[in-house]
Amino acid sequence: MTGTMPTAMPTQVEPANLRTSDCGPIGLLVIQATSLCNLDCDYCYLPDRQKRHIFDLNKLPTLLQRIYESPYWGPELSILWHAGEPLTLPPSYYDEASRILELHTADLQAQGVRIEQHVQTNATLINREWCDCFQRNQIIVGVSLDGPEDIHDAHRRFRNQRGSHALTMQGIRTLQEHGVPFHAIAVITSAAMNEPERMYTFFRDHGIHQVGFNVEEQEGVHTQSSMQGRDREEQYRHFLTCFWNCNRRDGFPIHLREFDQVLGLLQGEQRLTQNEMNRPYAILSVDASGAFSTFDPELLSVQTERYGPFNLGNIDTVSLEAATSDATFQKLWHDMRSGMQRCRDNCEYYGFCGGGNGSNKYWEHGTLNASETCACRFSSQIPVDVVVERLEAEG
Repeated sequence: MTGTMPTAMPTQVEPANLRTSDCGPIGLLVIQATSLCNLDCDYCYLPDRQKRHIFDLNKLPTLLQRIYESPYWGPELSILWHAGEPLTLPPSYYDEASRILELHTADLQAQGVRIEQHVQTNATLINREWCDCFQRNQIIVGVSLDGPEDIHDAHRRFRNQRGSHALTMQGIRTLQEHGVPFHAIAVITSAAMNEPERMYTFFRDHGIHQVGFNVEEQEGVHTQSSMQGRDREEQYRHFLTCFWNCNRRDGFPIHLREFDQVLGLLQGEQRLTQNEMNRPYAILSVDASGAFSTFDPELLSVQTERYGPFNLGNIDTVSLEAATSDATFQKLWHDMRSGMQRCRDNCEYYGFCGGGNGSNKYWEHGTLNASETCACRFSSQIPVDVVVERLEAEG
């Protein structure tokens, strides 16, 4: 069912009565090491990717202190360097970050808190030095790769319009040669819709066995998507069905995130009641200046007419707990909860998505207080339908 915008919103939002149990634990910390990206992908949501703002590592102890002085930390913390191209900074930056993390989390790790570092990169800068850095600091690598050269280069280009595929593949080969494991995230655009078997064969033949699909979204400064419309949704349904069939034929060499998530929920016979994108402080995002936000990382420091920049404060001056009393958070949480209730009341897929993602609701409906989006049909409904149909067909 299609979510609708409310006809009117109150000028003053009633307090959301947030309880500590409504929040966290913080499982993912997204840090924008730098806003700069060496690519200029035409579907990117970030507004300042041509500017070189850098997160000052002198702030990292403060950031960690903000987390551990709050009631929101838990048994696991994944730190993701993202939102820009993190490898435009030198390996020494992450060596220093790792040193600081080890120093300031030693007591917690001794108590059993598990801390991991991740990096999401376009791989165009990866060389032996970077592989050594990943290995000595135990950094888990994610690579952005959209598939074969023509499909990838249709959108993922340098500012001089030269395609990035050749350098990305060179970086992937370097990772493989040095035994650095990685997973890939592919943005699915209209360019891939007619070639599901070719997409599958590309990942299989290049030994890329952990893959996630992010369907191109209307988001941030990217206000239009080539994947909008019901015709595209039917194409994507066929695309995923073909990908499943090819994968099954070969013994499932590729773990596709979308299939694995649905299978996990079906096999566990337990449905979601919420997700980390709409639960306060399940995710904490921090930009290069130290400004922080929660919910979707894609909301961080993005200016909006309705909510402002989504930021809740700066780690230098505001605690995470104090930020929940601010009017900005109260309005976000009020609308997020109302939107989740709409989803819960009206959508049969709620147990598979837990109420959707606020960024998609905002960019498609202009408010967090909305339900179904084009994005949730691609990310949840269609994968669920395809997996259930395939399992039923295979008996």
